[in-house]
Amino acid sequence: MIHPTAFSHVGVTVPDLDKAVSWYQDTFGMYLVAGPIEVLEDDSPLGRAASAIYGVGFTSFSFAHLTWPDGMGLELFTFASPETSARENNFEFWKTGIYHLALTAPAFAETIARIVEKGGRQRSEPVIINADRGYSVVYCEDPWGTVIELCSHPYSQMWAG
Repeated sequence: MIHPTAFSHVGVTVPDLDKAVSWYQDTFGMYLVAGPIEVLEDDSPLGRAASAIYGVGFTSFSFAHLTWPDGMGLELFTFASPETSARENNFEFWKTGIYHLALTAPAFAETIARIVEKGGRQRSEPVIINADRGYSVVYCEDPWGTVIELCSHPYSQMWAG
């Protein structure tokens, strides 16, 4: 059996695509690699593909692809119908499915400060998860409520002995 070889990207819905693209570029140094691209509910190849994914009635959406220098991707979406809106509390950790994305941030305190300075928020205080190595995690949010965990260390080293 051949397995996937790497994590590709995560998709996030935001209420204002242009503002979100700018925020992720300014806050995390991401690169825009495609978009914004508008997709209409029509008979075009993208329209047919979107109808197969979202069903009838999405009318239109725009999306953009960004990447971090390591090649990990972020796909941002804004939908026309139903209209995308930010939620007061987007941290529904008890529901199945993805409830946060996590980033490695060696400049830990500076990254937290930059998120807050750019309009995001810090959800929790930093927690030391490995005192011997000085590894910490903290939960933050982008300005639209997407929960972002920052790790001071690479994921593969988090629990290494």
